Amino acid sequence: MLLMEKEMELEKESNSICWEKRIGSTTGKPLHYKGIIFHHIIKGFMAQRQEKQKERESLTGGRSGRKAVVDRSSERAPAMEGKAMQMVVQEGRRSFKACFTIFCKKEEKWRRAGWCRRHVMADPPGVRQVFLLESPIISGVLFSSMLSVLRVHLPSDIPIVGCELSPYVLLRRPDQTVFTDDVPESSPIEGHFLRYKWYRIQSDKKVAICSIHPSEQATLQCLGCVKAKIPIAKSYHCSPKCFSDAWQHHRVLHERAASAVNENGNEEEEIFGRFNNNNNNNTNTNNNQSLSTSQSLPTLTNGATTPLYPAAVTQRSGGETWFEVGRAKTYTPTADDIGHVLKFECVVVDADTKSPVGHANTILTSRVIPAPSPSPRKLISVSNADMAGHLDVDGRLSSTGTFTVLSYNILSDSYATSDLYGYCPSWALSWPYRRQNLLREIVGYRADIVCLQEVQSDHFDEFFAPELDKHGYQALYKKKTAEVFNGSVMTIDGCATFFRRDRFSHVKKYEVEFNKAAQSLTDALVPSAQKKTALNRLVKDNVALIVVLEAKFSNHGVDNPGKRQLVCVANTHVNVQQELKDVKLWQVHTLLKGLEKIAASADIPMLVCGDFNSVPGSAPHALLAIGKVDPMHPDLAVDPLGILRPATKLTHTLPLVSAYSSFARIGGGLYEQQKRRVDPSTNEPLFTNCTRDFIGTLDYIFYSADSLTVESLLELLDEDSLRKDTALPSPEWSSDHIALLAEFRCKPRTRR
Repeated sequence: MLLMEKEMELEKESNSICWEKRIGSTTGKPLHYKGIIFHHIIKGFMAQRQEKQKERESLTGGRSGRKAVVDRSSERAPAMEGKAMQMVVQEGRRSFKACFTIFCKKEEKWRRAGWCRRHVMADPPGVRQVFLLESPIISGVLFSSMLSVLRVHLPSDIPIVGCELSPYVLLRRPDQTVFTDDVPESSPIEGHFLRYKWYRIQSDKKVAICSIHPSEQATLQCLGCVKAKIPIAKSYHCSPKCFSDAWQHHRVLHERAASAVNENGNEEEEIFGRFNNNNNNNTNTNNNQSLSTSQSLPTLTNGATTPLYPAAVTQRSGGETWFEVGRAKTYTPTADDIGHVLKFECVVVDADTKSPVGHANTILTSRVIPAPSPSPRKLISVSNADMAGHLDVDGRLSSTGTFTVLSYNILSDSYATSDLYGYCPSWALSWPYRRQNLLREIVGYRADIVCLQEVQSDHFDEFFAPELDKHGYQALYKKKTAEVFNGSVMTIDGCATFFRRDRFSHVKKYEVEFNKAAQSLTDALVPSAQKKTALNRLVKDNVALIVVLEAKFSNHGVDNPGKRQLVCVANTHVNVQQELKDVKLWQVHTLLKGLEKIAASADIPMLVCGDFNSVPGSAPHALLAIGKVDPMHPDLAVDPLGILRPATKLTHTLPLVSAYSSFARIGGGLYEQQKRRVDPSTNEPLFTNCTRDFIGTLDYIFYSADSLTVESLLELLDEDSLRKDTALPSPEWSSDHIALLAEFRCKPRTRR
């Protein structure tokens, strides 16, 4: 089929079609017949011919531009050669007409199998050949075959200071394939590239933002905050109900402000802030400010070679002024954007003329909100009752021979769904926001060793490893096995361990795959007929990462100052399913037996960190904390495979103690608040995981009591402070778990 190049009769709003030129596979030149370019019909469209008193025949778009489909009612294709016809390109009720002439390759046969198909492979010139028209119709408009933008979308329309906005831009190449990759000026496609711009709208009317719901505009202000000289951003609320609901926590601001004036004679600076509002001239002096966005914001250029502020006025209309603030595809809002709407613009540009082609695709965001920052948590000494305070400038109450260890389940993005955490605002649940908030929190603790759980493989490679590298950490990672997991291999999570290069060096790494241990166990103990059932129960993809490190700092108190000081750190995430009590216990027991072998061979201190998905008093917790499990423990009743029998084998010889049980052993008024956050029956925190449907302790840091002592612990949070946002995660805390941190000191070794 040959299409004569002739302007088509289109609807008024349509433009003339710029037909796509096809390139010959051998000549490398555009396909043509006597100077007329060949074209193609895409799948779902139809070219139709009808002669008077004769049967109607159709050509319909196939899967690719190299197939033609002839209506099954016709076997007269060769007879159609040379006849002028009218073509109808049709989509639904809309149709567009053009003229064409049929040519067929004489020696090629048509085959019939329901539909008759004919491959078009020959190159011109002079070759008679059927070809297809390929130019899509959308809403009645025929688009040209150049690069085009199909859709522009933002994952979250609520921008947060310091959190990168990365639009989703869906594009179509001239060959009609769809893709999302960028098309910069340096790599144009068919002479076209994409140009991006970001704008900030500033209204002549000042807008205040609610301190509790930062995406809402404030409608009332607390005069008590104004009188007490509390940072003004804390005084705004979006409704009377908002103010009433927040009063229990809001009045604490008044009390602290009054206390600061009474004790110091002047107001204390921003120690109680929930949001970092840098545009309100308030100075946050709490120690966690070192992990806030203020460190990175001055260097943001957002696609320009120099900072764009003050930006040039690009448009002014109706009391609003638009400022250009970025020329890259992504944009990171700054403090100057707080309270303002942003606009993203994407347009196709001709590479030769540098002029826009077609209309620009734009998106408006809601108002930019300040980044909620986790409230500072104190590092409390448990070795000296007179020592307690915030993290110091270096992030720890450091002294020679001590080191800090952090354990934190950060909540994998694949699990952070609105179905599970509907009470958390969508913008606060989005990964672009959570990753920045988590990073600020983790970096702010300045731990020497960091054990993270539920770290997605792609997030480790693309975010945590490079970002923490900037702060002096070396990274190690163990991804879960994927025998049960049915999602993307890139989104499967695992355990990540980081250590400060100036404090430790890497000696050895062990990886524990419980799936492999399950295979060995079933081979040895389970009858062949039951192996499949046994493996279905035991294989859950859980892993552990064990790292042996050598300390670079001086170790006072060690019996041999010249001896290498090694530390073994285990990081694990035990199976979550509560009904599989036998599997949880078996995984913990397997891990401990492996650690026993390492300890015996090297005689080094042990740290066992992670999310064990086991509450205090459970069999896994008893095994960790006591070294054995009572044969009458109720958890042992669940053992369909008999892998826990006899119960006497459920032991280990490691002198492990839970770090946070130290809070239960201290006294005095200074520690009473923390003691109230510990369960007296188990000496463990009341909770480390707090959601709407569950609250309890699942996370622990265990240590070898014969070689390490606990110097300090990161304070625990109280439930009331978290319930103001219903539960975790929240805008303030970006995981459903809380971080645990302990400072340890090496002590003279006692041979076991």
